[in-house]
Amino acid sequence: MTTIHSSANVGEAELIVRDPRTGHIDATITPPGADEVSALAARQRMAQPHWEHAGVDARASAMLAWREALLRHRDALADALERDTGRRAISIMEIDLVLGAIARWAAQAPALLQSNEQPSALPFVRIRSAVSPHALVGVISPWNFPLLLATLDTIPALLAGSAVIVKPSEVTPRFIDVVNAAIDEVPLLRDVFRLIPGAGPTGRSLIDAVDMVCFTGSVPTGRLVAERAAARFIPAALELGGKDPAIVLASADLAHAAPALVWGSVVNTGQSCLSIERVYVHRSRYAELVARIVTLAQAVGLSWPDESHGPIGPVIAERQVSVIASQLDDARARGAVVHCGGVIETHGGGRWIRPTVVTNVDHGMRLMTEETFGPIIPIMAFDSVEEAVRLANDTEYGLSAAVFAGTSDEAIAVADQLHAGAISINDAALTAVMHEGEKHAFKLSGLGGSRMGPASIRRFVRQKAYLVRQGVGHDPWWFPELAAPH
Repeated sequence: MTTIHSSANVGEAELIVRDPRTGHIDATITPPGADEVSALAARQRMAQPHWEHAGVDARASAMLAWREALLRHRDALADALERDTGRRAISIMEIDLVLGAIARWAAQAPALLQSNEQPSALPFVRIRSAVSPHALVGVISPWNFPLLLATLDTIPALLAGSAVIVKPSEVTPRFIDVVNAAIDEVPLLRDVFRLIPGAGPTGRSLIDAVDMVCFTGSVPTGRLVAERAAARFIPAALELGGKDPAIVLASADLAHAAPALVWGSVVNTGQSCLSIERVYVHRSRYAELVARIVTLAQAVGLSWPDESHGPIGPVIAERQVSVIASQLDDARARGAVVHCGGVIETHGGGRWIRPTVVTNVDHGMRLMTEETFGPIIPIMAFDSVEEAVRLANDTEYGLSAAVFAGTSDEAIAVADQLHAGAISINDAALTAVMHEGEKHAFKLSGLGGSRMGPASIRRFVRQKAYLVRQGVGHDPWWFPELAAPH
């Protein structure tokens, strides 16, 4: 299935693709129709039993072969991701994280999917466990980390024995063909794994064709995904938005905390649901932390005209520009002070914003309550730990957070009170690069089991129990009159 075309002769059913660095519409995608999605799903369902019954060791070998294929396509994949997102270094980091995840899951999957046997409350019955994968899993992934988030759920699902169809965001589709080419180099894998292009209608068709759906994206779209999945009575695993807080206690080492907070706020131009979007610092350290962060933020340059000038890439999705600008306008109108950045710039046709530090903020501002998805660092003072916890928890989100203190124990005592699934201690946004720790999203940040750690692979299997009667022919435990005559 050809997915990317020249931007010439745009057809009625085609979707335009924008280069975030230049602003030019330089390609189109032709999404598959509902019938095509259904036909692909049918083919994968036919192939899935062979994939499942090949066994976990064979699946692990196939995944490692795909890893080798990705390595062979590494340069083309990095080029495609760079064109999709406008950044190179983060794209290479994505590739490395995916290669590492394949190796890690391939090593862990056999033990995690192993069956076992145990006694039961009845001395003559033993329980033997088994697992049965969801035959076909659909993954709908966003534009901010196109490769990483297209594969974060996919890799464990495939190793569990499921077939998988992935629909990445229509904003960043260029990498699809490269990944599919690598898949085609692995005979055992190519009939059970495919990426397809498309927007909302394709996502809806996918949900209608699969047995389980994994979605990463916004709360409003996640709600629609969950409702459509519920109507079909299939499970939906959702990771949605975040408004992640960081708390800096009076005892914190600010020389360490300040650069960690800047990195956690502006990496990938702040285009991550795991970005630090609110900083609360004890009033006794407020002035010093603000000064440190402003100095550091001003030193982080734009990657224009290339990445040698700095790590801040363009805003990937054009529609996000108005979100960032309107939140900053609202904050200024309500008395916020912008110390650096704060202006949407245009370079080469792309839209850019430098790291932006904002003070004199409060929770009456949209900047402190709505997801921003930009390199914005609002900083607010608190007077007590109780106030800091209340402010951090004053949100409809609960994805992740950070706490900085003089000791890990002091930080963890505060982290225990936060309503978030992953909390970095004396660092920021660690869950963006470390996927081993099991966690759940709180509040509107998600639904379903952990997509991190060993629990992730278990989401894709149903547990079966074989209740095995021992010693058939002995006296029955049920009604004596039903016993077979001797």
